[in-house]
Amino acid sequence: MTTAENLACQVDAAIAQGATFHSAGERHGAYFPAGVLTGVTTKDEVAQQELFGPVALVFSAADEDEAVEIANDTPYGLGSYLITTDAEQAQRVADRIEAGMVFINGIQAESADLPFGGIKRSGFGRELGRHGIEEFVNKKLIRTVTRDALSVSAVGGHRGSQQS
Repeated sequence: MTTAENLACQVDAAIAQGATFHSAGERHGAYFPAGVLTGVTTKDEVAQQELFGPVALVFSAADEDEAVEIANDTPYGLGSYLITTDAEQAQRVADRIEAGMVFINGIQAESADLPFGGIKRSGFGRELGRHGIEEFVNKKLIRTVTRDALSVSAVGGHRGSQQS
């Protein structure tokens, strides 16, 4: 089954469970038109799946707490996006989102100098940026035991000051 065929099956199943698919285009071969599924709840199968294609799920939430609950009710956690004009709300919500990356007021904001990676079933660890390059560094522990005192020193794979 191709990716487009699998996505079509996922969308069809969501529609069968009560969702509505909104799109301005039609599928042709491997082309799948961009669209959104509305009328979705976290109990629907599609809400617990990864959709590899241009289809977004739209949920309705009564307040910020419910929105965070909906966002976190997934086995996946690669990235999330927050759109708001309230900087305090953005930080507060971003801290509560269970994802490896949270972008505020921007999409496709990834960069080679930023760590990339997820949590839950979206993986662990990071690639790119400082955190990613450290995955390729061999670190060594050198321990010298003397009669007078215990001296422990760790030598990292790079020299210089480390930043948190």
